[in-house]
Amino acid sequence: MPTSAPLPVATLKQEFRERKSQILDRIHALPLGSRSIHTALRQLSRATDQLIKKLWVSAQLPKDFALVAVGGYGRGELFPHSDVDVLVLMPPKTQLEASPDVKAALEAFIGQCWDTGLEIGSSVRTLDECIQEAQADVTTQTALLECRSLAGPKSAFEALVHALRMHMEPKAFFQAKHLEMRQRHQKYENTPYSLEPNCKESPGGLRDLQVVLWVAKAADLGQSWDELCQKGLVTPHEVKQIKTNEALLSHIRARLHSLAKRREDRLVFDVQTALAESFGLKAEVQSEASTARKARRASEALMKRYYWAAKAVKQLNQILMLNIQERIESEESGAPVPTKPINERFSEKAGMLEVVDESLYIRDPHAILETFLLYQTTLGVKGLSAKTLRGLYNARHVMNNAFRRDPANRAMFMRIVQQADGITHAFKLMNETSVLGRYVWVFRHTVGQMQHDLFHVYTVDQHIMMVLRNVRRFFIPEHSHEYPFCSELAASWDKPWLLYLAALFHDIAKGRGGDHSELGAEDVRIFARDHGLTQSEAELVEFLVAEHLTMSRIAQKEDLSDPDVIHAFAKRVGTERRLTALYLLTVADIRGTSPKVWNAWKGKLLEDLYRATRRVLGGAMADTGAEIEHRKREALANLALMALPHEAHKTLWTQLDVSYFMRHTADEIAWHTRHISKALAFHDTAEQLTVVRARQSPVGEGLQVLVYTNDQPDLFARTCGYFDASGFSILDAKVHTTHNGYALDTFQVVTSSEIGHYRELTAMVENELPMALNPNNPLPSPSKGRLSRRVKSFPVTPRVELQPDEKGQHWLLSVSASDRNGLLYRIARILAQHRINLQLAKVTTLGERVEDTFLISGPGLHVYREQAQLTNDLLAVLEESQ
Repeated sequence: MPTSAPLPVATLKQEFRERKSQILDRIHALPLGSRSIHTALRQLSRATDQLIKKLWVSAQLPKDFALVAVGGYGRGELFPHSDVDVLVLMPPKTQLEASPDVKAALEAFIGQCWDTGLEIGSSVRTLDECIQEAQADVTTQTALLECRSLAGPKSAFEALVHALRMHMEPKAFFQAKHLEMRQRHQKYENTPYSLEPNCKESPGGLRDLQVVLWVAKAADLGQSWDELCQKGLVTPHEVKQIKTNEALLSHIRARLHSLAKRREDRLVFDVQTALAESFGLKAEVQSEASTARKARRASEALMKRYYWAAKAVKQLNQILMLNIQERIESEESGAPVPTKPINERFSEKAGMLEVVDESLYIRDPHAILETFLLYQTTLGVKGLSAKTLRGLYNARHVMNNAFRRDPANRAMFMRIVQQADGITHAFKLMNETSVLGRYVWVFRHTVGQMQHDLFHVYTVDQHIMMVLRNVRRFFIPEHSHEYPFCSELAASWDKPWLLYLAALFHDIAKGRGGDHSELGAEDVRIFARDHGLTQSEAELVEFLVAEHLTMSRIAQKEDLSDPDVIHAFAKRVGTERRLTALYLLTVADIRGTSPKVWNAWKGKLLEDLYRATRRVLGGAMADTGAEIEHRKREALANLALMALPHEAHKTLWTQLDVSYFMRHTADEIAWHTRHISKALAFHDTAEQLTVVRARQSPVGEGLQVLVYTNDQPDLFARTCGYFDASGFSILDAKVHTTHNGYALDTFQVVTSSEIGHYRELTAMVENELPMALNPNNPLPSPSKGRLSRRVKSFPVTPRVELQPDEKGQHWLLSVSASDRNGLLYRIARILAQHRINLQLAKVTTLGERVEDTFLISGPGLHVYREQAQLTNDLLAVLEESQ
């Protein structure tokens, strides 16, 4: 093989870098969503073509070898850091092992591509190997579908295209790509509204548009949006919408690559603000009157535009995929798909609800909401056809104020809400088709509204849909195993639709400034008046929306053993019916925020609050003494089953006051008594007694740990230090001091270890914790917890509040900050330094934000200077953790 002078790779690399830099500058100069982004991406592809062709010529491969661009590079639009996928097409029966010079030339070519900065992805195959690989792997088949000739004989490239066309099975290819798309959507939770979406792969991303063109090209229906329009698969208006949203998504992806200086398709929190500002977006004043939230972040403005684009792409993808599927199937069978009439306006077609014609909704807007009622009530219908989706998409302008005020539409909407089945799917579909936001106008503002509280992982509208789904599942027998108590309560509830409305409106005022609970209550009051709800129905739904945060706050932050807390909550709720409805909504709401937020301990707190309040509303629990005696009798009955000697409990119980028995269940009292009484029976009074016992938590998650030892000022800090160092998180702490100066503390802790390791964890805690409590040992240093990426992007402003309780005997300390390992231990060290006595600790983790509440006492708290010093020291610790 002839040799030539070495190619000046460094020079080519510098020229390519300069050319690429010029193109990136043009991209950065474009306003967000400019269609000129496609011109810039094509320029980048051509610049890459020029470089790679020079390298190909320099490699001096045999003349019958062809170089073909495939995949995204084959489309002729290249993103800044996308892979440059190429195929080296060899003549038939070529074996590289038999041609070492050719193999070396190929390796040199690939190496020089990398040396010049190209992120090359290469394959070397003969034509037969290409066809075999394409038939075996749909991904390879898709990449070859977009092939483009770069160098070498045109005849070889044309033979490849012809062979691919001959072996293409449009229906099989469509089914494979449709399944692939569904699996991809499922990976991203079937929603475009993730707070950190992937602008390429998420539902509504660029891949959804590419899939449409792939299946259309495979079926020979067109290779561009304009060609699909000519074939009648898409309307000119839809083409315009596709191109607009495709340009916006492409622009975002190109800027992401440029900012990250690598291939990055995720809109992660770290880059959202920088990306928004690179487009010239700035924080906006949202409400001058609101003190709760005055400004909207620049990132929110960007993400709002992204979500609206992704939503439109998802809708258009559905329309086009259904159209293409119908065209493929009708051409294969030679006959149109049969339809079954439902009424004069609708029919059922292959399991899809279809309008008689796409102009139905323009002629008769009443049919819009009827669509979703029929979707709920027609047996066999599992979705909307392309014609129906297109009709809804093009009829958005008729859903105006007059449409919302129409009595017939209001009656139809209430029929949808009150159906026995199909609630979740109908409302999800109404949201996806923009009907819900256009009928319930205030809901429209929640679509794509981000929640930067590190608590919710969904946009507001997606969260609302999740809560609605959760409420609905309480009323479905097949889901009763998930939350049996909720299902039990739901089974006796007479009007589930009232809870559905509460779920729909509970967060509907998010992002508008002010208290969203109060604003949402005003919205639902107007809705109830317009839709003919009775006074009692309207008052219940309004109450639920206004108070939807109350039960969670009280359960997680206040002392549920305090009768005054329960009585005050009972007075606020008023009736058992309201209590039950609020409990069901609260459970559904917390579960709908994030998969990580709900846990069994929070479930127990809510259930305890519900049961205690229901007893008060029923006239019970008026006598605290009677309640304590009931718990003691139940505990003694449990102890009798454990063969504890008669009256062995008295040694311990005489040292306990009323607050202990009010704060612990009969099961906990029996558990404490059994272990401590046994230890006391063999205890030498001259020595300090320390009892540490652990068991699997009665709530079924984590461990419950008992600590009984001589009280000391830093006991809580030492306990927190041990749990921190051992990888446990404290959910709850009940701290009690006996009359003889012993601490009797109970902790609820969780760990990331698997459930099957409870025995090992129990033994570890019982052996190691007593040594950690030794007052002669110094307090360990706090672990250096690493802040999560989300916390760094959206830090929580540390807050410390200290105020006396209503009785003036103790103080309530509230702490809010970004979560990180070791935070509770740092707080405990400060409390120990100030000689603060801890009575109760409630640790609430909301995503990556903590809101902890402590019931404390101490002589120094009555001095203002000591209060100020404690507050300042705590703030200093919290700020260190940011």
